[in-house]
Amino acid sequence: MKIAVLGSGGWGTTLAMLLFENGHDVTLWSYTQEESDQLKKTRVNPLLPKDVVLPMGLQYTANITCVKDCDIVVMATPSFAVRDTAKKIKTYLKEGAIVVSVSKGMEKDSFLRLSEVITQEIGEKYPVVVLTGPTHAEEVAKRMPTGCVAACEDIAVAETIQDLFINSYFRVYSTNDVIGVEVGAALKNVLALCAGCTVGMGYGDNTKAILMTRGITEIARLGVAMGGKRETFAGLAGIGDLIVTCTSLNSRNNRAGILIGQGVPVTEAITQIGAVVEGYYAVDSIYWLAKKMGVEMPITEAAYRTFYENADMKTVIRELMTREKRREIDNIDLP
Repeated sequence: MKIAVLGSGGWGTTLAMLLFENGHDVTLWSYTQEESDQLKKTRVNPLLPKDVVLPMGLQYTANITCVKDCDIVVMATPSFAVRDTAKKIKTYLKEGAIVVSVSKGMEKDSFLRLSEVITQEIGEKYPVVVLTGPTHAEEVAKRMPTGCVAACEDIAVAETIQDLFINSYFRVYSTNDVIGVEVGAALKNVLALCAGCTVGMGYGDNTKAILMTRGITEIARLGVAMGGKRETFAGLAGIGDLIVTCTSLNSRNNRAGILIGQGVPVTEAITQIGAVVEGYYAVDSIYWLAKKMGVEMPITEAAYRTFYENADMKTVIRELMTREKRREIDNIDLP
């Protein structure tokens, strides 16, 4: 198939390499001509391990018209650039093209999931598939065994993308729960930022365990309220993505949180990471979405107070720990 991957960050570049290795005609689009020329010249992406070399035959461009005549368009831009990029490709998409969204987050202010943003711009005649899960680009680029989920309301289209990406080191499952997988993908970045903060503050594994466990409860609570399936949050797009993002230094959200926990101001910590820290932006969107929907999300609220209102982290954590007691499982049936 002819494929365009839009976004030459670590993840976009990795997926372009994977698809090329799977035998497809792949073009990698960069936002700037300078970045595209550098990738073509060096065949190295500085966001990936130094020993990862981009394959000969992979094509590079900074011209958005590269999507013309493509069967598949993979959108791997930062979440804040999704709408603008979708708007740019609309007039060039060929009939029958499938758009694959691999970015994670929600649109600020509108609270829309990214697949909804894309559909708003390109129209409903182009199916959108969400590809997500516990997938560090650094590890996939080195062909380490990895699993993820392809989600589309039309399960046959999800299975088409499953077949496109799957290989001996990249296992893809399919689902029709688009809402569930996108909510999981957006919220795990918030929790990874929080997990990093606890490490930076000197707290240990117990603290991270309660944060992750109660965090997945919050994710599921919001996801189900939005129409997702509760079981999705026990899978790769839920607890799987949460585990890998909260426990690995490959996660820029986790690394940013560690700096913040050590006392580095939020904006400075994000600058030091040198890449988009999606969790920081997601906190704002998800906090207000939860308020709008009347969904209780104490960890997300604590994160908002910390990152946007400069609340003292130790005070916020103490308040979380001394909340009114409750049963562990929501709506549990008691004898």
